[in-house]
Amino acid sequence: MVRTKQIAPGTKRPPTAVKRQIVPLSRRLDTKRKFHSGDKRESGTIIVKKRAKPGVKALREIRHLQRTTEMLIPRLSFQRVVRDIANKICLKRNLDDVRWQSNALLALQEAAEVYLTCMFEDTNLVAIHARRVTIMPKDIHLVRRLRGEHVTMR
Repeated sequence: MVRTKQIAPGTKRPPTAVKRQIVPLSRRLDTKRKFHSGDKRESGTIIVKKRAKPGVKALREIRHLQRTTEMLIPRLSFQRVVRDIANKICLKRNLDDVRWQSNALLALQEAAEVYLTCMFEDTNLVAIHARRVTIMPKDIHLVRRLRGEHVTMR
């Protein structure tokens, strides 16, 4: 036979199950409405936002960027840089100013973004191969060297 605890005579046993207090539905809905409404300052309670774990925000941003097709570099700033570089080259070689079609600038921007994206993907692989998470300039140098890109500006 199984042994059970014996309780002294005259004392009550502690309740084994916790009784739930029944709250009317209207009162529960009122508290939900107060919580989700904009009356945070009147109640005097401060709601602290939960801090996300490290890397969660970055992964969410990566998923978002992989889903979208819009340009990553702002259009006007990219065009400004391209026009500036083209004008400097024209001044060096005593040529007239270059005029650009908007489609040509968009094609150049798209090609530049694809190049940079592939470059960073390969750089990330090199960093992972070196058992690191952070990419470094030496990773980019190695990727460019493996690709055979030795560009020097004159």
